[in-house]
Amino acid sequence: MTAAHYSLVGDIGGTNARFALVERGSVQPRAIEILPCGEYNNLENAVRDYLTRVGVSEVDGACLAVASPVRGTQVRMTNNHWRFDTEEIRKEFGWAAFKVINDFTAMALGVPHVADDQLVHVCGGPGDSRRPRLVMGPGTGLGVSGLVPIQQGWVPLMTEGGHVDFAPTDDTEMAVLRILKARFGRVSVERILCGQGLLNLYQAHAEIQGVAAPLDGPEKITSAALDNTDTLARHTLRHFCELLGRVAGNGVLTLGSTGGVYLCGGILPRILDFFLESPFSSGFEDKGRMRPLLEFTPVYVVMEPYTGLLGAAEALGNPEV
Repeated sequence: MTAAHYSLVGDIGGTNARFALVERGSVQPRAIEILPCGEYNNLENAVRDYLTRVGVSEVDGACLAVASPVRGTQVRMTNNHWRFDTEEIRKEFGWAAFKVINDFTAMALGVPHVADDQLVHVCGGPGDSRRPRLVMGPGTGLGVSGLVPIQQGWVPLMTEGGHVDFAPTDDTEMAVLRILKARFGRVSVERILCGQGLLNLYQAHAEIQGVAAPLDGPEKITSAALDNTDTLARHTLRHFCELLGRVAGNGVLTLGSTGGVYLCGGILPRILDFFLESPFSSGFEDKGRMRPLLEFTPVYVVMEPYTGLLGAAEALGNPEV
């Protein structure tokens, strides 16, 4: 690539590391490469290989979004063998600055930079752009974050909202709670609203109905539901969507996020048509006296696959991160 002042941004999960370059003053990622984490012993080797691939010898600084808690300078990836010290990495590459942020914090920061044609409206009215936004999404876990507007941008909220208690609302959900409580003790919403959670919910519904649960993975359940070849799978996925709506509605009431709800992650774009016809909106809006507030709040599915890279680029120049 031609000489320019670049910074490195990355979005590193358990399986893949997405890297890109951004020019100074821009958040648009360039030269995106997706590298399998398992092919590299450590972060340093992956970064070196990426820079070689794109023909850039050095960068000014870096911001990486990682799927793990971020405390101090020591980073231990949750579902990945990489371990590193941020200050050691910074010195090794001679970067002026090196930020490491949680992957869902990056997802939240990326949302304001997602193009309108990458947002699919699910339900809700115009909302209030002056109010906070709720950013959440089921994936390996249930990520929950938020954005609070300030005069010159946004402050991201680093939360563990996926670990709030599962709150059943009818007899069937009480039975789901009883079954999962016997397995896990405490039951958080993440025990249901993630990939593994979909399997948990499928098995619980099978037990409630007294039928077999032959499917043994979330991808198989999703595929069978979309193909309409398994009644239990389809029933489970519809309930999954409804529960996601309930939890999102609770988040709006808690955060006051009438600025909008932005649903991120890899699961929902793959089931988009099913999701749009699901009971998500009824679960989202079913808040009694607060229904008008939820009906006013817009909900979108974020289709942009590199939202995390946009957020990492935003974080480079965001003093609130």
